[in-house]
Amino acid sequence: MIQNHAKIAIKIGSNVLTQSDGTLDLQRMAALTDQIANLHQQGIEIIIISSGAVASGRSELKLSKKLDSVEQRQLFSAVGQAKLINRYYELFRKHDIAVGQVLTTKENFSTRRHYLNQRNCIQVMIDNGVIPIVNENDTISVSELMFTDNDELSGLIASMIDAKLLIILTNVDGIFDGDPSLPTSKTIPVIQHNDNLSNYIKTSKSTFGRGGMLTKTTIAHKIADEGIEVVIANGKRDHVLTDLLTGNNVPCTRFVPSADNVSSIKKWIAHSEGFAKGELHVNALAAKALCGDKAVSLLPIGIEDVVGNFEKDDIVKIIAPGQHSLGVGKVQIDSTKARSLIGKKRQKPIVHYDYLYLD
Repeated sequence: MIQNHAKIAIKIGSNVLTQSDGTLDLQRMAALTDQIANLHQQGIEIIIISSGAVASGRSELKLSKKLDSVEQRQLFSAVGQAKLINRYYELFRKHDIAVGQVLTTKENFSTRRHYLNQRNCIQVMIDNGVIPIVNENDTISVSELMFTDNDELSGLIASMIDAKLLIILTNVDGIFDGDPSLPTSKTIPVIQHNDNLSNYIKTSKSTFGRGGMLTKTTIAHKIADEGIEVVIANGKRDHVLTDLLTGNNVPCTRFVPSADNVSSIKKWIAHSEGFAKGELHVNALAAKALCGDKAVSLLPIGIEDVVGNFEKDDIVKIIAPGQHSLGVGKVQIDSTKARSLIGKKRQKPIVHYDYLYLD
């Protein structure tokens, strides 16, 4: 099974890396790094997306004055990130493996140039035998520019580096068909593309992280639709990574990847909805054509309204009648030109199908 996954992104959640009092669980960190080192030495390319900086910093400091939530995140992460990456450095050094720290923000994914710069940085580390350890740069992130949590970040990274598998490690065995605290509830082993999980997902968040199972499943579905297998498993279980990748029986939830081949630029566009600079409102005929079996471009004749101000190559949302979001695309003209072409025939596409991602 290992041979089928030459490049793996592993997201390690805060509740995996921390104990109940908020301090780092050094024994669990050591166990996970031992397993990752073993996979790395077998030729598997590994990228780690690690939470734990804020929780780690919180356990180190006693605040002398009250801080707001943003100030707390900035302070705790500044102290905690140094502690966290140092632990990883020492643990992997025992295996003669170098690690590199990659701190990023949501804004770094907003333009194609920044996106490619990040991807190239991570790839050159991998090519030189270095394991990248990625985390959000909470010291400079503010609420409106933050990732939902590191689950969202892990999906972006897995998509960016064209991973074959994303493993999301949390403190439960996966997605359950009922309340995980009840003995009658069982793990759902496999989830297909159209499976509706709304009856199974709790909206509560984790103790030390920002996320919850709802975010994990949303990201997992999206990444699986891009052709990347996703597994949600319990990082507190002994040998969990080794067991997952050697086919041993371990409770988990697997999202079956789509067989469709999604291009690199479409993957970027798929995750760029939060950076959209405007909206293109289309009529019913255009919406039907876009959602049909055949790939089609968005032409001016199908547009009813242009909302917002955008430049050529910006990301915009595609909105159908009834305010239904169809997806996002990269525009080939600016908003002023787009408005002048609304409803006109025999015009070039405003969004070419190569740069259109539908939900």
